[in-house]
Amino acid sequence: MLKIAICDDDVQELSRISGLLNQYKSEKNAVLKYDAFGAAIELLESMRRQTYDVLLLDVLMPGMSGLAAAHEIRGFDPAIKIIFLTLSPEFAVESYAVNAHYYLLKPATTDKLFPVLDRIFLEKDRKSEYLNILQSSGLLRLHLGRVEFVEVCAKRLMFYFDDGSVKEIRGSFSAFEDKLLCKDNFIKVHRSFIVNMEYIQSINARDITTYTGKSIPISRLMYNHVKESYMQFLFLEKGVE
Repeated sequence: MLKIAICDDDVQELSRISGLLNQYKSEKNAVLKYDAFGAAIELLESMRRQTYDVLLLDVLMPGMSGLAAAHEIRGFDPAIKIIFLTLSPEFAVESYAVNAHYYLLKPATTDKLFPVLDRIFLEKDRKSEYLNILQSSGLLRLHLGRVEFVEVCAKRLMFYFDDGSVKEIRGSFSAFEDKLLCKDNFIKVHRSFIVNMEYIQSINARDITTYTGKSIPISRLMYNHVKESYMQFLFLEKGVE
């Protein structure tokens, strides 16, 4: 089930997006539900009672703007995927500050919205993937969607999870590197670290900070590649639809 919230002060746009979601649900046989809000304050009140997976949020609204609402939402929900809706791309740079998932130009259409929803559903499926590791003690299954990052220490691999737990595996980095980097959400940022980009909160030339507050060093030589890859990951190949 994908839970979606739509927030737009334009009644026609709310109706348009609701219709598109119903169409997507029917054509794709997708399991989703949505709630529609005409003001940011209504959205915030609802989000303190329930959680959503995706937020379709108008940038410019009377009273509290979409950007202001997004900043407040990030204070209590770092995981929701925020897709900004706007008539102009001029706010794209500001949307980086709240870790926006995408930037959709109005009016919403099937050509613009459906590919974004397709990718979100694919990412949701991907989070249920496991890495199977055969050990002398038996088969170990690691939930890749919950892995924040992996660190190599001599002949040991440390898998750090989003709940703060750590799983230690004996082996070399090369034995697992290809299995992780073939996933589009994992990236090598240092000779000793591979990071799940789903959990990056901020990035600079020295290190990465995850949503759980972990600090991971970035290789100086890899920084430009890591930054570019992360931006592509956030904005679906830098697209603005």
